[in-house]
Amino acid sequence: MSTVEALEKNKVKITFSVDAARFEEGMEHSYKKNRNQLSLQGFRKGKVPRKMLEIAYGKEVFYEDAVNFVLPDAYETAVKETETKVVSRPEIDIEKIDDEGVVFTAEVFVKPEVKIENYKGLKYLSEDTTVTDEEVNAVVDAERSKQARIFDVTDRNAETGDTVNIDFKGYIDDVPFEGGEGASFDLELGSHTFIDNFEDQIVGAPIGSELVVNVTFPENYGAPDLAGKPAKFEVKVNSIKGKEIPELDDEYVSDTTEFESVDEYLTDVRAKLTMNKVTEADNRKREQLIEELGDVAEIDVPECMYDNEVDKMFENFANSLRYRGLPVEQHLQMINQTEDAIKDSFREQAEKQVKGRLALEKIAEIEAFEITEEELDNEIDRIAKESMIEKEKLLQIMSIDEKESLKDDLKVQKALDLVLSEAVVSE
Repeated sequence: MSTVEALEKNKVKITFSVDAARFEEGMEHSYKKNRNQLSLQGFRKGKVPRKMLEIAYGKEVFYEDAVNFVLPDAYETAVKETETKVVSRPEIDIEKIDDEGVVFTAEVFVKPEVKIENYKGLKYLSEDTTVTDEEVNAVVDAERSKQARIFDVTDRNAETGDTVNIDFKGYIDDVPFEGGEGASFDLELGSHTFIDNFEDQIVGAPIGSELVVNVTFPENYGAPDLAGKPAKFEVKVNSIKGKEIPELDDEYVSDTTEFESVDEYLTDVRAKLTMNKVTEADNRKREQLIEELGDVAEIDVPECMYDNEVDKMFENFANSLRYRGLPVEQHLQMINQTEDAIKDSFREQAEKQVKGRLALEKIAEIEAFEITEEELDNEIDRIAKESMIEKEKLLQIMSIDEKESLKDDLKVQKALDLVLSEAVVSE
């Protein structure tokens, strides 16, 4: 029988045990695992009976692996039996261990109590989702630029929009600095690839010219030893390439898009931009309201919940880099940051998300939301399609706990939908 004892706010001690029969299974497992490492005169290695090894070395020689064998299942059973909502890794201690079994204690943090009342009528800032002609033109011009004809420039100086091939070397106080040198680098003038007004100072330079470009690194520059400092670059212009952008007419549209006329094309671009703006505005509305929920709710959140969320966010960040073929360690070197610094930057958002989730879970409880089998089935169907996995195969690998977790997520979504529907625009 497992018991729970409150230690402090949001922290409890679970006491649970493993009986003699189960512990004997663990001891036998440990013996088989370790017998080849234990020797006894007169016996071949690996052939010494367990009882003889216990007499020679003491039973304790098998305790560690025996405990590791029985502990995971015993702990999981105790958590379920006591209905403890654990939110941290357990701190395990052994209270007693002998032939009668093992008695464990596990100190853990648990999900905090949440008090929330005023979750209807929350205010949010609305956004104008009107798409301007300038925004449409920017998209169209960017697409036209991709279709541009590239040609070598020989009869004029560099202009904004050209791609110049340059050699450069940077100095701070007349001393070259690491990472400030490059050869045969292609730089599009006006792309703001380099800092400050670096590119502006190359506009007007002829092929073969050598010039000095003066800049100041931003205060928030990724390399602290360069941040805020003035620098000069010795630059040589090796070559210039220009680009001829096609005219926006019906012929261009029919050749490069699915449409036949400029009007049809512009209408589609505007519609897509509008949809994106509406989606982004809706996402920001959700973020505002989730943050407000965290503010109006009374919650004493254990720090480990924030830590866990930060770890999840960092793992997602690392996975996105790996998906693009960039190891996280290499990326951190490139931006001159540490893993801890990146995690610190996630902290504020992690706190908002944890508080908001806890508040929404409480709202779902207050509103007594339930998830029907049809709703669960529809969600599993959606996940299968997004993951490109056969639904039947997904159902086979999903555990009961995973289905329950999915139901909890759907309840939280219902709670958020309620909050969104009851929210009002802020004046």
